Amino acid sequence: MKIIIPFLLLFISLTVSAQKKVLDHSDYELWSTIEGEKLAPNGKYVVYSLAKGEKDNFLKIKDIGGSELLAYDRGKQGLFSYDSEHLFFTIKPWKDSLRAMKSRKVKKKDLPKDSLGIFNLENKSLTKIGNLKSYKVPEKWSGYMAYMLEEVKPDTISKSKDSAQEKKPKKKNVSKKNGYHVVLRNLETGSEDTLKFVTHYNFSKKDNMFVYSTTGQDKDSNSSVVVMDLKNGENKNVHSVKKAKYHQLGFSETGKHLGFVVDTDTTKAQIRPNELFLWKKGAGKAEKLVDSSTAPEDYHVSSDRKVHFSKDGSKLFFGLRKPPIIKDTTLIDDEIVNVEVWTYNEPRLYTVQELQLKNDTIRSFESVIHLESKKLVQLANTEFPESELGDEGNAKYALIATSTPYDLERQWTGKTNYDYVIRNTLTGEVKKQVKKSARMQLSPKAQYSYGYSRADTTWFIHNIASGAYKELTRDKVFYNEFHDYPDHPYAYGMAGFTKDDASIILYDRYDIWEFDPKTGEGNRLTKGRETKTKYRYVPLDKKVRFIDPSTKWLLTVFNETTKNSGYTLFNPKNKKLTTLASGPYRYSNPEKAALSEQLLFTKESFQEFPNLRTTDINFKKITLLSNANPQQETYNWGTNELINWTSLDGKELMGMLIKPENFDPGKKYPLLVNFYERSSDGLHRHRIPRAERSSINYSFYTSRGYVIFNPDVAYRVGYPGESAYNCVIPGVTSLIEKGFVDKDNIGVQGHSWGGYQIAYLVTKTDIFKAAESGAPVPNMISAYGGIRWWTGLSRQFQYEHTQSRIGGTPWEYPSRYIENSPIFNIDKINTPLLIMHNDADGHVPWYQGIEFFMSLRRLGKPSWFLNYNGEPHWPLKLQNRKDFNLRMAQFFDYYLKGTAKPVWMDRGVPAIEKGINQGYELMDSEKKR
Repeated sequence: MKIIIPFLLLFISLTVSAQKKVLDHSDYELWSTIEGEKLAPNGKYVVYSLAKGEKDNFLKIKDIGGSELLAYDRGKQGLFSYDSEHLFFTIKPWKDSLRAMKSRKVKKKDLPKDSLGIFNLENKSLTKIGNLKSYKVPEKWSGYMAYMLEEVKPDTISKSKDSAQEKKPKKKNVSKKNGYHVVLRNLETGSEDTLKFVTHYNFSKKDNMFVYSTTGQDKDSNSSVVVMDLKNGENKNVHSVKKAKYHQLGFSETGKHLGFVVDTDTTKAQIRPNELFLWKKGAGKAEKLVDSSTAPEDYHVSSDRKVHFSKDGSKLFFGLRKPPIIKDTTLIDDEIVNVEVWTYNEPRLYTVQELQLKNDTIRSFESVIHLESKKLVQLANTEFPESELGDEGNAKYALIATSTPYDLERQWTGKTNYDYVIRNTLTGEVKKQVKKSARMQLSPKAQYSYGYSRADTTWFIHNIASGAYKELTRDKVFYNEFHDYPDHPYAYGMAGFTKDDASIILYDRYDIWEFDPKTGEGNRLTKGRETKTKYRYVPLDKKVRFIDPSTKWLLTVFNETTKNSGYTLFNPKNKKLTTLASGPYRYSNPEKAALSEQLLFTKESFQEFPNLRTTDINFKKITLLSNANPQQETYNWGTNELINWTSLDGKELMGMLIKPENFDPGKKYPLLVNFYERSSDGLHRHRIPRAERSSINYSFYTSRGYVIFNPDVAYRVGYPGESAYNCVIPGVTSLIEKGFVDKDNIGVQGHSWGGYQIAYLVTKTDIFKAAESGAPVPNMISAYGGIRWWTGLSRQFQYEHTQSRIGGTPWEYPSRYIENSPIFNIDKINTPLLIMHNDADGHVPWYQGIEFFMSLRRLGKPSWFLNYNGEPHWPLKLQNRKDFNLRMAQFFDYYLKGTAKPVWMDRGVPAIEKGINQGYELMDSEKKR
């Protein structure tokens, strides 16, 4: 009996496993992800949406006990009112319906628009409002909301079967030129006011104020700014003028002040500069603060920079800009010279300027009006264009910066240095100037400026009042200990400052440290290094700018050895840690409800989807709220584990090994190797089946009987290709020695930097039977001189200082460029290659993929090239991602499993058949080999 029972259990387990389904490409549509999860401010409700198969969203509202209050198809982007009595959400049209209408060539204006859902959490009634353009709700008070309508039709507002609320607009909306209709809704009574010809609208953060601007209905009508006091029902037209446009309507923190910009120029040439206005509660009309006569010489008020107030309401901040460059509109096309002039010494490369052209056109500089004295102080200017205000605008000093003197060298260094000045916001005087500094910021109360110097590998801090300078971590290791780039290392980051800037909280590799900014003395708060455990602070209240040393801190925990994680509660008074949750999972950073201690979080593993859970700060009772993918249990999935080996140059390494759920150690499995740099920390990451943009999908391939290996790579500067070989190949051979890997059926796949390394590896070894190399760089010499078209930046810094790790220029280290470039050893490749490189790639020039393929073609090496037209570094469109995943699976199945060859691999897809015949079908003449 003792023998029979275990055998019977094993038999049942194997039978259940054998009956599970194998994932196919069509199954992608069954899987959901969770989006837009939020807790109500009172912590009693949760909203989220399930995005199924990358198509439609399905909104769910639940109480924290897990009971469902509402499920709504196509709902997303839920937002609670501050009193937690209402939920607002967007309702999208069915994507399949939209697609069908587009295929019938339905005009854009006739396509269905978004709708607004309003759910009353008290009486469970639902109101749906059609033709939604946008909506807004107050941040810290309740009772009202407002929504802007697209073109209004008679049936745009309908009543749900559970609702007694219905309102149908009577008139059509006006065109975009003349504004839109905005409806202000009283949430308590359901009554609504329709405001016509609205261009902008906004609620105050506090004090129940609402503002909107209108454009004139016709040439004889005035444009206006109207302020509504929703407490007492007062409406005031605070500014009115013909043919005006209003911009940047912004209330002060209390709602007692309003600032805005008026544009009365109708010439499009800005002959008449903008004007800045201020309205004070209780006043009739707004007063003009700045116009062309009071602005600094050769500066105008900007309509593009945010108008905002200091938290204490004493200052109004706005933007000043240089006058625009006016085109000669009398010229015709054949009179305009169309040439780009690039110069060797201009700070920004011309390609960068092109991409930043719009920002340069509307560029403005932070300025301030002191409301009591009406004094204007320009804080930033063309010489020092960047600004940071201190203490939410209350501080006496602002930090002003420029990177212009160092923008040219950024072309090859890849990093930005700055000159800084500390400017008095009252007088405009400069208190201190710092030359060629690392990035600095102001502390929350603006008593200090601080930053991390990569060159000195130290955190530093300046006392603004005294001018004292302290290097906090000099001779201490607060920088990346795995750093293997030909440049200075980055820091591990910081948690923030404690109240009143009393101390700064920094991270080393494992621990949390507290430093006194006055003395520079540091104190280690946690003891993670001894056990290779990393502690990090979780800011639960995003609105609080300080870390409170009088309360307990929630920390995330991660162990480098096991990759397990969790949460702990830290008492800063006695440094005691209380474990709240831990295990072989990946935990999210929890979100806390605004007005309660309720938390929302996820935990995940390779086997377990990151479903939503809720608990309080003590984690005593945890409630599972979602079950996004119950169908997973019916599919053959996979298991994951860490493995260790030693590189050829003696480094101890880790990697992830993913096996099929029904793994049999007595069988031989095809192996797929997929890697980038260091990925083992992601051991417990869950991977749903989906059409990936650049990688194999782990759950898909393990379900189909593949074993997957993802090795960490440690690099030696100057020899990135050799480093990859030294780390990856012994990892693969260590798996072969375990006996379950079919050594004759091993494939490798990677993209971008991974694609380069694969291109290098197949010139040095025949251990791989097939390889997919995405967006590779086979020729580092030609790639060195290229442009990263998404940013306009030169690629030089990448080779001299960052990921490509060459450590210098081609004229300094020509042999390194040649040794690390696969193009010079293409003739040694015996591995069939699938290459994917898209013609709109903004990271790696796609001619690199062409160079690789053309060389292989010239030598008659089995190779295929995929170019998804108009796609960037990876295919983003769903149909293209599905295509890539299908072709890659067919490619590996043919070489590693001996399945039939698809037609596209035999004869390609001729240009005349592009987009018509994909060639997915398997060849009849091909038999399983």
